[in-house]
Amino acid sequence: MKRYTVAAGTLILAGLLFMAGCGKEKSSSGTDQQEQEISTLSAQSDADAESTFNDLFDDVLGVNNDVGVAGSGISFGRIDTLIPVNRCFTLTITRPNGTPFPVHVIVDFGTTGCTGPDGHVRKGKMIIDYTNRLIYPGAVATTTFDGFFIDGIKVEGTHTISNISVYPPVQVFIPKYRIEVTNGKLTKPNGNYTEWNSTRTVTQIEGMTTLDNPRDDIFKIEGSANGQVRTSTLAVRWESTITEPLIRRFTCRYIVKGRVRTIRANLPNGGNSPWVGILDFGAGLCDNQATLTINGVTRQITLP
Repeated sequence: MKRYTVAAGTLILAGLLFMAGCGKEKSSSGTDQQEQEISTLSAQSDADAESTFNDLFDDVLGVNNDVGVAGSGISFGRIDTLIPVNRCFTLTITRPNGTPFPVHVIVDFGTTGCTGPDGHVRKGKMIIDYTNRLIYPGAVATTTFDGFFIDGIKVEGTHTISNISVYPPVQVFIPKYRIEVTNGKLTKPNGNYTEWNSTRTVTQIEGMTTLDNPRDDIFKIEGSANGQVRTSTLAVRWESTITEPLIRRFTCRYIVKGRVRTIRANLPNGGNSPWVGILDFGAGLCDNQATLTINGVTRQITLP
């Protein structure tokens, strides 16, 4: 997301309301300017986490055809990009029991940084354990991290993908996944961080008849999340809900449609407060633009 700088003086005033030093928030509201900036920060932090962990879904699914669908991961060379795949990572695959599954995978981007086809620089390790090939109902893939960074932001937590599809007797098979992020944390170089817990349902809505060819795949994403963002002077907790399903196409690295509603967790008047953020990803065009509306004020933002 585009970073909006909050003036130092405003942060000091906000500190009187949010008392980050003792980790507590007061329920009294601040000035309109403070509330606008705090609501923007909440929505921005939620969207940053959404973007980061969405990419992980692609990579976990895209390691190879043994555990998923080869080539569907951002780091493994998505077909929608003109940037050559940079094979600066190493892939280690082991089968602890000497059987096809479970499979233990380590994706090691090294310590100096590996620039992927999406232009983002990764380093450190993704550690993934698969119970079965992820396209099969009942399969689970659990990802943890070891010194893993994206563009200098440290990524922590547990990312779990469960295939909750059901084989129908006659109709076309519809892949469906539950994605849970537990104790997710994104820490910036300056020490500011976002904590994020999320539950998402990802359902394929197009491309179901070509399971091994992801180029025509389109998914919708539904669910909710909660999190906390901390800076040197404030702590803000928020809750978010996808109010219109987020739409992702394989041929576009960005969410192209959908809305997310974000509200500070202990905001006076709750959902009736004007300080609710509505993030709108647009009408379906593949671009890195979205709009954020808070208290009737709409601004355009750039996605990472």
